[in-house]
Amino acid sequence: MAAEPVREASRARGFFGRLRAGDQAATLITATFASSVLVLTALLVYELFHGSALSRDKFGWAFLFTKIWDPVAGEFGALPFIYGTLATSALALAMAVPLGLGAAVFLSELAPPRISDALTFVIELLAAVPSVIYGLLGVFILVPLMRQAGAPYGVGVFTASVVLAVMILPFIVSISREALLAVPREQREAALALGATHWESTWQVVIPFARLGIIGSVFLALARALGETMAVTMVIGNDPKIHASLLAPGYTIAAVIANEFTEATADLHLSALIELGLVLFFLTMLLNGIARLLILSTTRRGTAQ
Repeated sequence: MAAEPVREASRARGFFGRLRAGDQAATLITATFASSVLVLTALLVYELFHGSALSRDKFGWAFLFTKIWDPVAGEFGALPFIYGTLATSALALAMAVPLGLGAAVFLSELAPPRISDALTFVIELLAAVPSVIYGLLGVFILVPLMRQAGAPYGVGVFTASVVLAVMILPFIVSISREALLAVPREQREAALALGATHWESTWQVVIPFARLGIIGSVFLALARALGETMAVTMVIGNDPKIHASLLAPGYTIAAVIANEFTEATADLHLSALIELGLVLFFLTMLLNGIARLLILSTTRRGTAQ
């Protein structure tokens, strides 16, 4: 029996010895940091879920499919805001992805190094510009142009999409360029040695090799577009209705939360806004999950080939 305490003491000394050596300490510290992300996410979901209880109890799943948003009458539905968020983000991606990928290919494959470095520096500066500045530029430059083009108010879903496209373009260009530059030189040289032109080696070899990084840049830009608030609020028109025309005003989830949260005096109104935040959270998680599945399927397809 006396040997048991001795054995336990030996194990304790061995553990603390490894802890002092650094391996166990590093493992514990990094595991704590990693688990803190999960804890913060769980706390965020709990607070949103708890804060939206009143709205969820009254409206249930109908909250997601109702078009009416009337704080005076106490009727709240998220569909106009979900539509505005998805429409502006999809249009922004449709405009920004071709431009961003083309610019990244030029900067990484075709432009002289001096020009490429200078333009890359400018693009990275654009990524750091506050969103309110883009909103002001949209109000004073883009909105008058949209009025001249036939939009009745100038503000609207399409106007907000253009501003979003300009905002997310630097992310796509910068990350896609880094992904293209990370392609080994041997890949390019092998294609050229087989008789491919410079463009053929870029289009058929370099871009497919860097597709994971390019897809990652697109979905990072999508995450930025979904959560953008100030710039969109300034140019979208803030109308909680679904219109057939993209030139008509609209509303997004982030914009309505920013506009009405400080003025929400009724408990039901406040709860509905918190539930909108919960919807936006799960919408972002859903799209990021789809992105992850797309990347995994692309990776497996490339491995199979």
